[in-house]
Amino acid sequence: MSLNLPFNDWRGKTAWLVGASSGIGLATATALHAQGARVFVSARNADALASFTRAHPGAVALALDVTDPVAVKAAAQTVLAAGPLDLLMYCAGYYKELRATDFDLKEMLTHVDVNYNGALYALDALLPAMLARKSGHISLISSVAGYAGLPKSLAYGPTKAALINLAETLYLDLHDSGIGVSLICPGFVETKLTAHNQFSMPALLTPEQAAEEILLGWRKGLFEIHFPKRFTRWVKALRLLPYGAYFAAVRKVTAL
Repeated sequence: MSLNLPFNDWRGKTAWLVGASSGIGLATATALHAQGARVFVSARNADALASFTRAHPGAVALALDVTDPVAVKAAAQTVLAAGPLDLLMYCAGYYKELRATDFDLKEMLTHVDVNYNGALYALDALLPAMLARKSGHISLISSVAGYAGLPKSLAYGPTKAALINLAETLYLDLHDSGIGVSLICPGFVETKLTAHNQFSMPALLTPEQAAEEILLGWRKGLFEIHFPKRFTRWVKALRLLPYGAYFAAVRKVTAL
């Protein structure tokens, strides 16, 4: 079911991807550029951004730390000064395995700062302009880890759950204002973040495959873009179980 205006033609469109120096963000920026979009890319890794712009004429790099609201606002002003923004994709992410038995407040707060607060800073910087134009699209990358509590996801999972709730509420609040909102919930994707996982990752995708799924979801006007379906549908079904059954199933599957 189409809940947003479909993106069928990216020529002449402007997209700002925050967290695009590697992984899904980089692959999606590459795909958008190939389809004719004007692409702004941001991340802390200035060298990686410069490499991207050299390989993709017309792309603009804006290095920033998403935990710095002043830097995010300055970059947003640069993007908006170049013309109307059609898409904000917040794909900055931080992940480290953590269990409650090894509780680490610093790690917990770092996840919140990068995964969630950074998205709020971007929204604060861009929403007024989108509301004034009554157009634009906001896309937030969450994760299937945000669907429900999972072992080793004490720090990461709650931030992704917060993004799910945020995207749902943004959609309800902004739909009548002409602003689209989409939620992206990948399963396992081969990135720097998942490279440290010491467990088997079912249905593992490449970043390029993830980018294909994302662009397909935008083209269909979807609200939630989740992939690969053979994995994400299983996780969604698991969450429908009563808590007793859910906890037992997760313990059995993870052996934790």
